Amino acid sequence: MSDHTEPLVSVVTPVYNGALYLKECIESVLAQTYSNWEYIIVNNCSTDETLKIAEEYSRRDSRIQVHSNERLLDIIANHNRAFRLISPDSKYCKQVSADDWLFPECLTRMVMLAEANPSVGIVGSYQLSGAGTDGQKWQVRWATLPYPSTITSGKEVCRSQLLGGPYVFGSPTSILYRSGLVRAQEDFFPNSTAHADASACYKCLQQSNFGFVHQVLSYERIHGEAVSAECRTVNSYESAWLSDLVEYGPSYLTPRELCRRKRERLAGYYHFLAVSVFHFRLDKTFWTYHRRRFRDCGQSFSQIRVAGAVIAKGLDLLLNPKQTAEKVLRSVSAR
Repeated sequence: MSDHTEPLVSVVTPVYNGALYLKECIESVLAQTYSNWEYIIVNNCSTDETLKIAEEYSRRDSRIQVHSNERLLDIIANHNRAFRLISPDSKYCKQVSADDWLFPECLTRMVMLAEANPSVGIVGSYQLSGAGTDGQKWQVRWATLPYPSTITSGKEVCRSQLLGGPYVFGSPTSILYRSGLVRAQEDFFPNSTAHADASACYKCLQQSNFGFVHQVLSYERIHGEAVSAECRTVNSYESAWLSDLVEYGPSYLTPRELCRRKRERLAGYYHFLAVSVFHFRLDKTFWTYHRRRFRDCGQSFSQIRVAGAVIAKGLDLLLNPKQTAEKVLRSVSAR
């Protein structure tokens, strides 16, 4: 694509205390082979060098805009503010988290696919994931769609995921949105959970198709302070799956399929809570979080079902002593 034909891409980075990795993130945007972009960095009242770093780059390149919040927003509200700041002239929107970065051809490849397929509202891609430190393994994620297919029905992708198929949306850094979809709603991420990016995909793909570039185009950093680490601590994934099923299942599934999947997801959720008891997850914060998430999903939290799942798990452990001993040893070793 030449500069004369490139549509404008709005790149957004909402950031709070991201000084450690922000330079690498910004440099990856500057290194893009695609040139017609604006870069919006939203500083969420950071107390480190985030603002200073962002402003230094803004002075060097007029395409970089820095906005600072007057008050601290929660993480999803800050994302939605960044989305609201994109130019009315932009055709595509690309998020890159402050601790991630893009490979040089990221925008070029993703925009090329979207331009060739006007029905596509969201474009995904492979992503390199890892910590980049000794002893940590690298992995390529989101390699579940069959090669070389590049366009999939949005409804079929969502339907497959809600029925238990592979997760293909990726992370916010690995996907590209049409800006029209972003501008169509006041809050592009439609809820306040850490998995609101997936909810946005379910919402948008009701009216558009899903494109995929079979190439590694971004890098996701795994570290202890990442939002994904917090998600794993309380396992917010269980409640997110249930929440999206309740909210978007009626658009993609038959009533019978929806009823069956709700039963399966609730059974899985209660099983997770039972396992948590055996891992001594008895702190009040943990259980308050999950009680609230049940309410958010329109479900009643049943102590009787938790107790039943605990008993079933206990019987399973008693009837499989070898497996139980191995798990105990692994738990002790981990500590």
